Amino acid sequence: MMQALYNSVSGLFGFSQNLNTISNNISNMNTPGFRGSDSFFENVLGDDGTKIAGTAENTSEGQIEQTSTSTDVAIQGDGLFILKDAQGNLYYTRSGQFDFNTSGQLEDSVNKYLVQGYSPTGSYGNIDISSLKTLPAVATTTVNMVGNIVSASSPDTISNITIYDAQGTAHTLTMTLTAASSSTTPAPPGSTTWNVAITNSGSTAPVGSGQVTFDQTGAPTAGANSVTMSANLGGKSQSVVFNFGTPGSFSGATGIPGTGSSLAAKVQDGHGVVGISSESFDTNGILQLTYADGSTHAGPQLALATFPNESSLQAIQGNLYLPPQNQVAQLGTPGSASFGKIQGSSLEMSNVDLTQELADMIVLQRGYQASSRVMTVSSDMLQQLYDSTRGG
Repeated sequence: MMQALYNSVSGLFGFSQNLNTISNNISNMNTPGFRGSDSFFENVLGDDGTKIAGTAENTSEGQIEQTSTSTDVAIQGDGLFILKDAQGNLYYTRSGQFDFNTSGQLEDSVNKYLVQGYSPTGSYGNIDISSLKTLPAVATTTVNMVGNIVSASSPDTISNITIYDAQGTAHTLTMTLTAASSSTTPAPPGSTTWNVAITNSGSTAPVGSGQVTFDQTGAPTAGANSVTMSANLGGKSQSVVFNFGTPGSFSGATGIPGTGSSLAAKVQDGHGVVGISSESFDTNGILQLTYADGSTHAGPQLALATFPNESSLQAIQGNLYLPPQNQVAQLGTPGSASFGKIQGSSLEMSNVDLTQELADMIVLQRGYQASSRVMTVSSDMLQQLYDSTRGG
């Protein structure tokens, strides 16, 4: 009877410990990247009751849910994100709640630990876009002319042609085309020639001039299909070519008679200093940076880690882990080798199955009640034995 009493107490203690595991799982069911645990019982040697042999982590993947944050990421498959604190300590997590701090470094939104990855040149370290926040200014070199022009529209003026110098300063140009009576280059019979003058805003002095010629079909002719502007802009000499199209082709500007005039200028390159308008991670964990001018450039790439036995990771907070002892992390990039891919604007939620946890809790409660009943019966039997002894 005494042994039965001790066995029932061990059962009560074991079930209460198991309840701690279940309660922790349920309390973290909304913690992104959390992995639930299971407790395991074992018989005490000599049939002396039961005890908790240990707990094991469930390493299955949690459900991935979309978010409205472009820097949130989830792993589809194997791998853990790598975080580093201010002291250089490394942590691992499945939770991709990331954001850029004021210094341009990607960090964990909860703990403010820095996310590790690879720079565009391949070096490993903090994911940092401080040098990529803006694109440097690029001077304009080419302006393509498109549309049609006819003699009846002479002089034809095209204004508000915006180009950029090497400092990123915008300059507004005006092009004036006047029908010419003769050409400075050999022109085929039936062709039309135009004198071109280019002026900068606020000035009447031309910064570029020349002639363009269209043959009898209206296509540009060789040697007279472009005008070059040369000027000092932003303190530096700059040349801009105004291209009227390929000789014999109708893909650029044309001079087809009998139609209306629709000549326009399309600036092909150059821009001022432009900043980032948005960022997102692709399936390979590469940060795609979109700038205000519409261009997209590849930035740093997320790094992932795996371990030979991920179930032995040491949980220190809801979704942070320390590496197992005597296990070396294998580093890589998403989508390579055995590493999973990245789903942007998403988070992996907890892998806790609430239905299973509630079912386990019901079984646990019944076991606790049974152990309590055994303890009560054992106590009653001992009391009866004591009473019978006292009565004698």
